[in-house]
Amino acid sequence: MAMSIIWWFWSLLAICASDTFREKAEEIMKTTPVIDGHNDLPWQLLKLFNNRLNVSKANLNTLTETHTNIPKLKAGFVGGQFWSAYLPCDTQNKDAVKRILEQMDVIHRMCQRYPETFLCVTSSSGIRQAFGEGKVASLIGVEGGHLIDSSLGVLRALYHLGMRYLTLTHNCNTPWADNWMVDKGDDEAESEGLSVFGKRVLKEMNRLGVMIDLSHVSVATMKDALEYSEAPVIFSHSSAYSLCDHRRNVPDDVLQLVKSKRSLVMVNFYSYFVSCSKDATLSQVADHLDYIKKVAGAEAVGLGGDYDGVTELPAGLEDVSKYPDLIAELLRRNWTETEVRGVLSENLLRVFSEVELASNNMQVPEEEPIQLDELGGSCRTDYGYSQAPSIHLQIGALLAFLVPLLFSLNLL
Repeated sequence: MAMSIIWWFWSLLAICASDTFREKAEEIMKTTPVIDGHNDLPWQLLKLFNNRLNVSKANLNTLTETHTNIPKLKAGFVGGQFWSAYLPCDTQNKDAVKRILEQMDVIHRMCQRYPETFLCVTSSSGIRQAFGEGKVASLIGVEGGHLIDSSLGVLRALYHLGMRYLTLTHNCNTPWADNWMVDKGDDEAESEGLSVFGKRVLKEMNRLGVMIDLSHVSVATMKDALEYSEAPVIFSHSSAYSLCDHRRNVPDDVLQLVKSKRSLVMVNFYSYFVSCSKDATLSQVADHLDYIKKVAGAEAVGLGGDYDGVTELPAGLEDVSKYPDLIAELLRRNWTETEVRGVLSENLLRVFSEVELASNNMQVPEEEPIQLDELGGSCRTDYGYSQAPSIHLQIGALLAFLVPLLFSLNLL
């Protein structure tokens, strides 16, 4: 009987302590809400509704087929979201630019359709304004460098339409940057990190004030970007390689560079990046946060759940409403209130502000285009290239080929 009473007492104490941590988490999040680095709801809107927001099933107040809807965002104290404007690699050298414009458009239309919930912003001050108005600051992250079609002009156009980070690759190389599957051995290295043109892309992103996102890139690309960028960079949805040796995660030597560059790793919740299996737990996600804090510092840690872009999520983090439970776990692990506020929002706001400060629109834009022979695809025109073949050059090249051949055949 006495043992039963003792067991009951300690169970009750644990429950009360858990409630206290949860209450503390919510209290903090009322003034410092979550800024999440990566949510693929726009991809789901394309797949489920072909971007038709007016159909009744697409109502974000009642949508049940996704990890994200408006009630879940409110329950999760999400105050800032980088919505992913994403198209797969099979659009490369095809209709990538058209399709990315459509995905950016649907994000803008989300803000227009639900103005009481979303405020589309393009700056760190805009995020703070949305916080003050109790709305979800909605920003655009373009996921995949293939979506600029190796064009500095397209890069600038997407910036003017609201892009505030660009993930340099997705699951394929671009003509100017290598992706993570090079490290896995599934792709051949083409640029050995960043090519000369890739470094121009980085320089132009710095000039504009677009954050450089290194999720999905190879380790060589990570190191090149961390070396050449004049501003801090982000990993919008990646975790710690030492805890799960998936090549999408960030190794320790890169975490050291993240620390020295005052950059940010926003931890991904995808189970295969958390535990390297389909089963993971909220506690294991907290382990990744702990580990990055230990190696790179508390100011280098953020949240990039990858909701609606993944199929397997940890127990306890099934949708965007669950963020308070993760913050409660960090408090349980003796994270300070300052550190927790950093993870929630302040670390991202610091990086974003430093990127903005490093930008200089008065500088001359990068103008040197990628070499024509570095581009793939067979449906390209060559207008503007000084060495583009004209009819005269084609005839000259043909004669240069034919004359030696005719001599060798004793026909001349």
